[in-house]
Amino acid sequence: MAKRQRHILSDVEIKHLMRAAQPVAKSDGDGLTFTLSAAGTAAWVLRFSHGGRRHELTLGTYPDLKLGAARALAATQRVEIMKGVNPAVEKRKERARKDWSVRQLIKDYRERVLATLAESTQQSYGRNLDRVEHGLGSLPVRAVSAPDIVGEIERTGLGWVEEYTHWCVLKAIFKHAVGKRLIDANPCAGVSLEAIIGKRPEVRKRLMLAADEICVLMNAAMSNENRLSVCVLLATGVRISELTEARREHLFLDEARWHIPESKTGPSMDIPLAPAVVEWFQALEAAALDSAYILPARLQRRHDRLGGDACVSKDALREAIDFWIENHGPGIRRFTPHDLRSTMKSHMRKLGVARDISEMCLNHKLPGVEGIYDQYTYYPERRAALELWAKFLLTCQAGKQWNVTPIREGVGGR
Repeated sequence: MAKRQRHILSDVEIKHLMRAAQPVAKSDGDGLTFTLSAAGTAAWVLRFSHGGRRHELTLGTYPDLKLGAARALAATQRVEIMKGVNPAVEKRKERARKDWSVRQLIKDYRERVLATLAESTQQSYGRNLDRVEHGLGSLPVRAVSAPDIVGEIERTGLGWVEEYTHWCVLKAIFKHAVGKRLIDANPCAGVSLEAIIGKRPEVRKRLMLAADEICVLMNAAMSNENRLSVCVLLATGVRISELTEARREHLFLDEARWHIPESKTGPSMDIPLAPAVVEWFQALEAAALDSAYILPARLQRRHDRLGGDACVSKDALREAIDFWIENHGPGIRRFTPHDLRSTMKSHMRKLGVARDISEMCLNHKLPGVEGIYDQYTYYPERRAALELWAKFLLTCQAGKQWNVTPIREGVGGR
């Protein structure tokens, strides 16, 4: 084992070297070297061997790093070298990380985090990552401060809900930066969204369409595919994505049954179909031609973007409803596709359908312990409830008055 060298330099000698202002490299022992360049820059360099090769690591500049501090830092680095770490390589990696821009951070976040999230989250986060990249992308990550975050939120001028997602994305990417040790603290910490854009508006209450509004809707002057799609949504109570993404292989019209696969919004479910709903599906299938989807995409660019056969966008149906309401003055309140679920639920209760059956028709899980242990699907009871509901809808569509006495509470239930 090589004998350790004693310290050679002193503060007085270093000051003499600085006054002489001549390029020099003076060893202090154990690889620690004082260097002075022709330009007058003084620095401490640690020279060491690693992996059979010679390396140099700049510890700092003099006089910012005094002799005693340089010796202590060199001793710390020697300990790392003894552990098999190459501090010169680690410093280059650290420097590369520290120089990251927000654009580089976003790219890394997309690859390591966003790709693991649910598809809907990828979409909502993805468009807001684009916004952040447009606003802050060129800034170094370590230069971003709280005022920059406030400015980014103020710049976009989004609605409250979308701005909240934008805010979540900002916090997420800089949390990612903290985790990678690019920065020591998240610049979003302490920033209040409410202080910038105000409190969240009151959540819109769900709408129950009245019988005369249902009549207007089911006779709407839309395209036949859109009108039938709305009728199916109203009659089955499914979520709009469950219809727009439905595949023909899951539709069993000979059994009057529609299978909904499991998704993040709910477990798998078989929906019994009333005779009228079977007819609506048959018409939609005929219009779908050779597509694997019940509602195929209507624009060629969507087929091209998704690589061939594709389902219609749920936004297309939502926009069709909005266009119809805005341009035809149909005497119906503005509603969303989700309001059709609350319409079904509310009218089912008026028709006397048991609460738990109406909940299960919406694929809502029964609450508490009951939901855990009760594994019965209530398929016959749900069929009776949905057929009753379909008869009510057809009565509304015909513009007639529903005068059938509601079934006794609990019939079709337990």
